[in-house]
Amino acid sequence: MTTSTPPPRKAARAIVLDTDDRVLLLRYDEGGDFRATPGGSVEEGETDTVATLRELGEELGIDANAVELGAQLAERTNDHLVGGREVRQVEKYFLARIAASAADPTRATQPDNIRETRWWNIRELRTTTETVYPAGLADLIAAVVAGRMPQRPVVLD
Repeated sequence: MTTSTPPPRKAARAIVLDTDDRVLLLRYDEGGDFRATPGGSVEEGETDTVATLRELGEELGIDANAVELGAQLAERTNDHLVGGREVRQVEKYFLARIAASAADPTRATQPDNIRETRWWNIRELRTTTETVYPAGLADLIAAVVAGRMPQRPVVLD
């Protein structure tokens, strides 16, 4: 039996922090109930940063002018289903700073399978029993909030 590698899919995601250093996570129920950062596929001809800003608008109604988009903080590769098709998703995570009021899901143009948006502080993120992707997100955010920006993108599980 041969095992084939799923086709690659580039994705850009945002680690969205507000002025109180809370992170915005979305609850999805596609393939199980879980929380994750906003983001999605990088379309042909887009840069990762343009895709990140587009996804914030589509999923959360955030105007690109309201976002202070920072450096790429992390990356992750994960095989999973997208639209019923298995892909090998290669994700890049960018720091995005916004005022909490800038996120308005009622303005979202493509809310996908998002069931809820919620701001989380570090303590809540570290102690939740809910599934949060990617693993290692709490530690990365704690380091960023403490002023310890990674020199190069960290690899998350």
